Amino acid sequence: MIFLTALPLFWIMISASRGGHWGAWMPSSISAFEGTCVSIPCRFDFPDELRPAVVHGVWYFNSPYPKNYPPVVFKSRTQVVHESFQGRSRLLGDLGLRNCTLLLSNVSPELGGKYYFRGDLGGYNQYTFSEHSVLDIINTPNIVVPPEVVAGTEVEVSCMVPDNCPELRPELSWLGHEGLGEPAVLGRLREDEGTWVQVSLLHFVPTREANGHRLGCQASFPNTTLQFEGYASLDVKYPPVIVEMNSSVEAIEGSHVSLLCGADSNPPPLLTWMRDGTVLREAVAESLLLELEEVTPAEDGVYACLAENAYGQDNRTVGLSVMYAPWKPTVNATVVAVEGETVSILCSTQSNPDPILTIFKEKQILATVIYESELQLELPAVSPEDDGEYWCVAENQYGQRATAFNLSVEFAPVLLLESHCAAARDTVQCLCVVKSNPEPSVAFELPSRNVTVNDSEREFVYSERSGLVLTSILTLRAQAQAPPRVICTARNLYGAKSLELPFQGAHRLMWAKIGPVGAVVAFAILIAIICYITQTRRKKNVTESPSFSAGDNPPVLFSSDFRISGAPEKYESKEVSTLDSH
Repeated sequence: MIFLTALPLFWIMISASRGGHWGAWMPSSISAFEGTCVSIPCRFDFPDELRPAVVHGVWYFNSPYPKNYPPVVFKSRTQVVHESFQGRSRLLGDLGLRNCTLLLSNVSPELGGKYYFRGDLGGYNQYTFSEHSVLDIINTPNIVVPPEVVAGTEVEVSCMVPDNCPELRPELSWLGHEGLGEPAVLGRLREDEGTWVQVSLLHFVPTREANGHRLGCQASFPNTTLQFEGYASLDVKYPPVIVEMNSSVEAIEGSHVSLLCGADSNPPPLLTWMRDGTVLREAVAESLLLELEEVTPAEDGVYACLAENAYGQDNRTVGLSVMYAPWKPTVNATVVAVEGETVSILCSTQSNPDPILTIFKEKQILATVIYESELQLELPAVSPEDDGEYWCVAENQYGQRATAFNLSVEFAPVLLLESHCAAARDTVQCLCVVKSNPEPSVAFELPSRNVTVNDSEREFVYSERSGLVLTSILTLRAQAQAPPRVICTARNLYGAKSLELPFQGAHRLMWAKIGPVGAVVAFAILIAIICYITQTRRKKNVTESPSFSAGDNPPVLFSSDFRISGAPEKYESKEVSTLDSH
């Protein structure tokens, strides 16, 4: 225990002022625990020339003026005091030595107040000093905590109690200091105005967990039942730590999403929700909720929560995955290719999760990928059979979308086996059936007569296109027994093909042998065969040429052996081949 015995300032002032004027020196304030005692140190002075034989004095309570009849605390002449102070006050000092120190015992709250001293040297030489001391009756020790306690930084907390009772000395002990540190007792210290305090110190490094910790100090007096306790709650400042946040979030497009961020700090942090550097919401709070109404794929991404105060900051992120059905697939435009070229078709979409992508043609799967956003179809050396409509379909568990696209394959004309000439009564019908892309021009040539008829001459040639197949019909009215010799030529920018149209029958001379009546019967049989073939191929969904009824009246061409008639009044076509083309 350390005792400080330095002479207080007012004692020095007294020594220097002897032979001076009226004056008194006492502490402006002093405190004592209830039930203990208190010694109020006091010195006074008067002019030396007075030289009284006896010096008396009076202590008043709460007023310095006798005419106000203040309670008398102590009076040296008569020992008559106010009832509140009976048996509780006595003079410790020697008035002859100008020492007016007062002792109050068993103090109680009603004794708290101002105390004035009046010097009485006899006769008119009486003087009430304006200087006074204020007594404070307390019940708790004073715990002094620094104005700022920061986690991780050493701090000193002190417990101070008055020690102004010569009869009872306090002993100090700490309460609730376990885990903080060991106390160090400084002992009895003298204050500036001559009062005394007992001091104990506690040094420790606080943590964030110590915030709000209740630390106590107890003052006890040996051989008595007097005990006094005081408490202080530690206000430990520390930087934020994010303690509550969503894990990764999955949400269906159009649903409601709530993102929560909570932080522990002192003082409370500024919480900020951000995405891609943009502040979405912020507030000074322990927790902050970010509400997202009817989320869209555009809100998919990483969200950051930043917590900060004057002592530091913390941040964490959370991923939001918005689940949605595939978007309408996109295809690298409608494709045009020349026969034999390699064609690459790219179909792409967006979805979450990634979709199953499939490319179809006529319900046949050509390519597919699982959980990919792109699908590439390679068609090496495309042929006319690759021409047509395709579909790209994207699907996941949230929906399905599809896009149609066309592949147009361009190629030189191909004369199909359906091309022929056939007799019908007194006419001959010549069909030139051509598969081609782009559409060809068709010409009928009669070499023996040096006559050529183009399909542009609509009054003589009837043409109809179905998909990639063009059917051109030339009708000849017979004037001789021999069937005509007809050559069909089809031409486009990729080339030309010619074919001498065969005459359908057992022999080319059948026309001459069986005569007109037999020819009609034979042609009817031929037409029946063509109809049968047509119906069969329709069922097989293959490309064939249309058939025409023998009863129609198509255009007729004639020369010296054949004559040309006008365009048909009625033409009924029957589709004999189907090729999907969109």
